[in-house]
Amino acid sequence: MKGKFISLEGGEGAGKSSAIHVIKAWLEERNIEYVLTREPGGTPMAEEIRELVLASRDEAVAVDTELLLVFAARVQHINTTILPALAEGKWVVSDRFVDSSYVYQGIGRGIDKSIIDMLRSSFLEGCMPDKTLLLDVPVELGLSRVASRGDANRLDGESTAFHEAVRSGFLELAADEPARFAVLDASQTMDNVAEQILQQLSLLEKTL
Repeated sequence: MKGKFISLEGGEGAGKSSAIHVIKAWLEERNIEYVLTREPGGTPMAEEIRELVLASRDEAVAVDTELLLVFAARVQHINTTILPALAEGKWVVSDRFVDSSYVYQGIGRGIDKSIIDMLRSSFLEGCMPDKTLLLDVPVELGLSRVASRGDANRLDGESTAFHEAVRSGFLELAADEPARFAVLDASQTMDNVAEQILQQLSLLEKTL
């Protein structure tokens, strides 16, 4: 039986890491084999590319460079981690996937959607999540959470306008694909967010 592929999306400070812990506990309760992964990253080589993408640096990073690095990591991730796990019947839970490229590099950086579409169709082997959980949180709240953690990266330091565009972009994607996306109110307490996540997992389980 082919496994299920879940991605988590959202702006900075949306609480994706906490959400993954909720999903992990749910899977373990049901003795479902799973792989937890992230983008950029998910393999040793892709993690090296992640460091290149997110590191703070004096040199300006060309927007096309960022996009191509992210896709290079994604191709490695899909072929080395995601597709083999799904073929073994495992569930894959990924902190970000291709929707982040449409939003961060597309809407945020201004790269034409057709370029991202081309990369997706050419290199992603048709691999898309069965369900995408979009953790939606107001930008001000999300950035305050990041600041309190003290682990900001290069993308966290972008302007408020950039992060507002990212949030709007994710909501637009969710509106375009309501069957795949579930928009969760991540501004609420973690218990409430967890309840929203468990509802979506129960619905996905029924499709097995």
